[in-house]
Order: sequence, then C-alpha cells, then structure tokens
Amino acid sequence: MKQSNNGNHGRRGFLKKSLLALATASVIGGMILGSAAVRAEIGDPEKEELKFGFIKLTDMAPLAIAYEKGYFEDEGLYVTLEAQANWKVLLDGTIDGQLDGAHMLAGQPLAATIGFGTKAHIITPFSMDLNGNGITVSNETWKQMKPYVPKQPDGKSVHPIKADALKPVVDKFKEEGKPFKMGMVFPVFTHNYELRYWLAAGGINPGYYAPHKGDTSGTMKADALLSVTPPPQMPATLEAGTIYGYCVGEPWNQQAVFKGIGVPVVTDYEIWKDNPEKVFGMTKAFTEKYPNTTVRVVKALIRAGKWLDDNNNANRPEAVKILSQSNYVGADYDVIANSMTGTFEYEKGDKREVPDFNVFFRYNATYPYDSDAVWYLTQMRRWGQISDRYRHSPGYH
Repeated sequence: MKQSNNGNHGRRGFLKKSLLALATASVIGGMILGSAAVRAEIGDPEKEELKFGFIKLTDMAPLAIAYEKGYFEDEGLYVTLEAQANWKVLLDGTIDGQLDGAHMLAGQPLAATIGFGTKAHIITPFSMDLNGNGITVSNETWKQMKPYVPKQPDGKSVHPIKADALKPVVDKFKEEGKPFKMGMVFPVFTHNYELRYWLAAGGINPGYYAPHKGDTSGTMKADALLSVTPPPQMPATLEAGTIYGYCVGEPWNQQAVFKGIGVPVVTDYEIWKDNPEKVFGMTKAFTEKYPNTTVRVVKALIRAGKWLDDNNNANRPEAVKILSQSNYVGADYDVIANSMTGTFEYEKGDKREVPDFNVFFRYNATYPYDSDAVWYLTQMRRWGQISDRYRHSPGYH
C-alpha cells in the first residue's frame, strides 16, 4: 500500500502497528498457556535447565518465590536466578540467549519489538506485578516544597502531593541558571512516563526526545533534566547531590527514608492506580522452540504470584525475609517490609496504609493486557520517542 500523506492517519496507522506488535508480544504467551492448559495435558519441558535475569527490586519477588518454594522444580525446571547490572544488560542478555527469560520493565518488550533502541521480538507471557513505584526528593528539595503542600488538621501533608509544590523550586533553579536534575531507571518504562506525567501536570516541562534529529537525551526544552540511574544506585546518587529527586521501584524509596536523605512524595498508585509495573520477558524464538517449557515457567510464576497475595498478604513477611537475602534484593528486612507489607512511609514517621502498593495476583495482575500498551504508546508519542520519522519508514501506512 502507498504511504499516507495524512499525518494523523499515519500516526494512527503506526499506533495500530505498534499495538499489534505488543499483541504479538503479550498474547502469544497467553495463547500458548491457554491452548496447552485447556485442550491437552502439558508435555514435558523441552529445556529443563534455565537461567533467568532480574534487577534488585522487590517486584522480582515472583521469581524468588517460585524458586524458593520449589514451584519451578514442580514443573520439571531447574532454574538459576542471576542479578543483572542494569536494564540494558538484562535485555541484551535475553536477546543474545545468555538468559532464557527475565524480569523486565513493562515497556521493554513493546519498545524492543517496535525498534526503539535495541530491536528484537520479545513477548510477555506473564505480568509480574502492579504498582510498586514512588517519587522521592532530597531533604533540601522537600524543605523548599513543603510551604506549598496543603496540610491535614494533624499537621501532616495532604496526599497525593502534586508537582505544583515542586514548580517554585524548579523555577528558582531556572532563574539562577542551574539545571534541576532528576533520575529515572530507563527511557521506555513506567518510571520515566510516570515522572514526566506528574511533572507536566504541575506545569514543569520534563523535556522531549527527538530521535529523528539524533537527540535521544529527552531533555529538549526541559525545565527538569531527567537521566538514567540504575535502581540500587538511586539513594547514593541523591545523597551525593548529583540529582535532586528520582522515580524508582522499591525498596529504593524507603531506603532514602531509612537513611534520612530523602522524602517520598507520591506513589505510582496515586498517579496511575494498578498500573502494570514489571513483566516476564522471553524472545519469541524461545517460546516457539520450547512451548512446553514456556507454559511451565508461567505456571510456576502464577503460583508464586498467588502465594504472595494469599490471605490478604499474610505471606509477605516471609517473602520479605527471602528478598532481603543478598542474592536477591539485599536490602535490610525493615526497609523492604516498609512498603511490601501494606504500608508506605513518606516523611520519617508518616507511615500510611497502602495495602495495594504491591500487587502480584489480585485484580488479574498476572495477565498482560494489550490495552495497557495504549498508554505506553501514547506516552512514547507524547514525549517524542515515536516521531513523525516513522511515517516515512518502509511499510508504514
């Protein structure tokens, strides 16, 4: 078909094409699982020894629980779990076969499939969790924000805290000719988009990407400069004064509270309730070559997710103990428990009930919905990661 000269029609076409890519990335796994489970007994795993990668975050929990509780072994699988340095290393390891699958950012399979960054066909047969992120600012930034934050009768801050309270701080930096820097973990994931959404709603421009001009920094016209920092390094980077705030998953917001170096001001539950946070990603080639193995991996992970949410999170203390081990998250028990057991601490001493801060099974959390891709794609378009250059690509119509 001929390429369209109509920009809006072209963008709609690309959106449909991208959504189809995610449909392939998320539904294939579900189809494999459904057809095998409903129509016939699952066959023996074609590949028994597997290596899965993860980043040191509490939402890698389904992998740890499936391993520690023997759910993988129940499926005839012998799994090695290996922490990765950052999200790019993890993705590259999955693509080149060093890893058979991995704990991934929910936007990574979509971005890889449509070719933003590393291009590869990654599918998502399992969604690992909902929610689990927060935005934290340094103590000095919070001190300057606080006069603009409404108070409850007891003197505590009204939540959710809007970025309106941060705008005077950012404006002052601009007046003084200084950059206001914030951290996020990866350009194509919820942390980046949630932080941008929150900032923009408060009148702070987080900048734009312009890949068609060779600019992938995301800082064009920015009031606040966002840069990538690996999750475990966020607190130290904040403490060093390199950044003045960040958006990250747990336990790295609570770590800032415990160390006394920062204040979480809002959670992603307050920005986008029950958002898909992490997924389990595999290459399409792996799932086609080893369909029984894929189904058995998903079965084990579903059992782990259910265990994590059973009986109103009754198993969470045990899960926290497991995750605190150095081979998993490696943070102190109390730090992980501060958000994973149904509470979240903002200012020191201001601990509030947030029972759904981490969700692993409730609300169909394990199912990778294509509809969630729409939000990711609109944010990619909003901030320039999907640009008009795609309208002139071969096959774009």
